[in-house]
Amino acid sequence: MIATLRVLLAMGSLQRLVPLWIVGIATLFLAYSHWMILAVAYGMVLQFFVEYLMHRFLLHREPPQDQPTFNALYRSHIGHHEFPTNPEFFTGDDHWYPVRFAAISLCIHTIILWPFIGIGSAAAFAVVALFVGSITAFAFYEYCHTLAHLKVPKGWFGQRVTRSHLVHHFQDHDATYHVSFGMGWIDRLFGTRYDQEVAKARYDRETIMSIGMDPEDLRLVTARKSLGITRKPGERKTEPKQA
Repeated sequence: MIATLRVLLAMGSLQRLVPLWIVGIATLFLAYSHWMILAVAYGMVLQFFVEYLMHRFLLHREPPQDQPTFNALYRSHIGHHEFPTNPEFFTGDDHWYPVRFAAISLCIHTIILWPFIGIGSAAAFAVVALFVGSITAFAFYEYCHTLAHLKVPKGWFGQRVTRSHLVHHFQDHDATYHVSFGMGWIDRLFGTRYDQEVAKARYDRETIMSIGMDPEDLRLVTARKSLGITRKPGERKTEPKQA
């Protein structure tokens, strides 16, 4: 657990979200009502859906033809599939993205709720939902994801998380988009749960690590070189340069 927490504490995205979480906790206590418990629960569930939708439709979208755009997608996710044990690829390099996403979500929720409960209550509900509920769920996701990829001793919880997530990496990258423990129902809801027979039918040993792309694709080779990587997935190490 210590090794996992050490990686989490170094994540720029989580570091930048801490002030927002503190603001959310303060608002929860200062404006407390039973509705605020609902706000926390809503924010957590919302984040679990965001986790799924972003993973499936943004990070696993059709690989761009434009090289700079492809490089950004490689740094944010494809590289993680090619080198799944390298902490450099556990998160993308835009550590302010979650903060911008939270701020935009706050504005949208406040505007929608304003006509029904007033500006003050709307803002308080949105702050608690997004800055407490969603950020807490996001941190839980990062914990589950990091634990799944680190080679550390794991108890029952860690083994369950690891088995569930590594199916996505090594058996079928078109299924099991949830990562957080207990959220498999979202994949079942959207029809992307792991199915052994389906996975066998579309499994390709040569392309599984590159989410369906030829490992020699020029876009992949160029993206690797931009990060100082001189090997293909599965070959022995030349680690990416530090960002």
